[in-house]
Order: sequence, then structure tokens, then C-alpha cells
Amino acid sequence: MIELRHLRTLIALRDCTSMAEAAERVNLTQSALSHQLKDLENRTGTLLVIRKTRPLRFTTAGQRLLNLASDILPMVRSAELDLERLAGGEAGRLHLAIECHSCYQWLMPTIDEFRNHWPDVELDLASGFNFAPLPALQRGDLDLVVTSDPEELVGVSYIPLFRYESLLAVANQHPLAARNHIEPEDLSKEILISYPVERHRLDIFTRFLDPAGVEPLAVRTSELTVMMMQLVASGRGVSALPNWALAEYLEKGYVSARPLGRDGVTGTLFAAVREDQLDTPYMQDFLLTAKDISADTLSGIERAR
Repeated sequence: MIELRHLRTLIALRDCTSMAEAAERVNLTQSALSHQLKDLENRTGTLLVIRKTRPLRFTTAGQRLLNLASDILPMVRSAELDLERLAGGEAGRLHLAIECHSCYQWLMPTIDEFRNHWPDVELDLASGFNFAPLPALQRGDLDLVVTSDPEELVGVSYIPLFRYESLLAVANQHPLAARNHIEPEDLSKEILISYPVERHRLDIFTRFLDPAGVEPLAVRTSELTVMMMQLVASGRGVSALPNWALAEYLEKGYVSARPLGRDGVTGTLFAAVREDQLDTPYMQDFLLTAKDISADTLSGIERAR
């Protein structure tokens, strides 16, 4: 008989790069996890995981059980949440702010799913573009901040949601579209189109141009990603954005995109949460839902580990 612990182990093996990391995820020793996996293989009568690969690879049978785990475990979690509410009536407040202009693509489905699970939690969403959300989180005015720029603040933890790569979007006819990658000096004669946020919060400056001592010809700002892409497509500038924010425009052929530097520029999107709220059931559910929906919705990202 297949048990829930087996399915949770398979999910951990999928999300982790090694048996040791997976064992830590499910609070087992590596030996205990190996025994549990062997037990499941004995029960099913087939090999499920190819162990000498990194990351671990699943056999066809293992992938079938992994698909089952992906279907069943969210249903179990939803039922557990319903039982918790019936038993104790979980209620609270979840006031959010985002520092990411293009986050709505995955954040709004996350919020919709969360409302279904936690109708008694007061939910509010604000943009963090015109005020300092992390100090507001520390004060207790907010409960969660979505940010790619963590600051060391007492009592605040940062939970990684997913990793991404920043790319430079250029017009299809732009000479840079023929390059394998972009060098900082390539932007010295380009108008850089960015969101209207401080320079120190933009990876294109802090991790690409500033270390090389390069300035773009000019900087132009826009609040909307679609407007930025219209400007890029018409040859009025270039723009650095996360790969997942560009995916829709690249698939439709509106613009081209190239990596920043030979090794690329990668970043992580975090959920900043006060430590006193981190273990509340509805906060844990929001974080898990955000990770699941972003992984299912966005192209080119890497699951946070």
C-alpha cells in the first residue's frame, strides 16, 4: 500500500539535488529515507529512482507516482486546512506589499487560491513602490513583503520563492540581438528603460553596469511592463527584466533578449515575513501556494530550495 509519507518523500526527491537534502526536507536521516524508498520500490515491485544521477532522475514508474503525489498532496493539504478551520477557526491578518512591478502574473492567482483556503483571514495588498515596505514590515504595519532586495532586519526572515535570470530585451532589428551575450560597454550608447525605482534596487546597475563603471546613455522609466516592451520593440531603448516577465513577449516574437554577461545575472525573489508570524498555518500555506503557483505559471524560473 502506498502511504502519504511515500508521496511526500517523492516530492522531496524531485525538489532536492541529493538524497541528503531530500532527507533533511522530510526530517529523516539519509539512511531512513533510503530504507523508505526501498520499501516503496518493494511494494510496487519496480525501480522508481535512478540513484547515481545528480539531480536524481525518476524512472517511468517513479514519474507516474510523482504525478500522483502532485495531484494528491495538495488535496490532502486543503482537507487538513479545512479541518483546522473547523476545529479552531483560524483567523488573522495578511497585509502584503510588493516591490516587483511584474509580480501580478503569479501573485494574483496565489491570492485567489489563498482566499479560498482562508476566507476568515483579512487580506490586503499594497504596492511598495512609493514607500519603504521592509521597515513597515518590521514595525508590524505589514505582514509579508515580496522583494528581491533583502535587508538585514531584526525579527525578519526571508523565504526564497524562486530563482530567475535577468535578460536584456532589445528590438528584433537591434544590432545587440545578434550577440550571444551583452557586455556592460554595449549599454553606454543605449537608452535604458526601467521601472521607476531607486537605482540601488535594480540588478542591471548594481550587478552589471556599476561594477564595470559604465553608464547608459540615458534612463527612461515606465510603470508598466507592456509599455516598456512597446518602447523596446519600436527601437526607443533597451530594458533589463526577469526572464519570466519577458517570456510572453519573446514567445510572440515582439522583442529579442540576451543574457547579461557571459555568465548571466541571476536573482532570487523572496517573501519577507516577521519571525513571529512565520509558523502560523495561514502564512505557511500562503508561502507554499506562492511557490507552487509560480512554478506552474512562470517560464524559466528555478524552484527555490
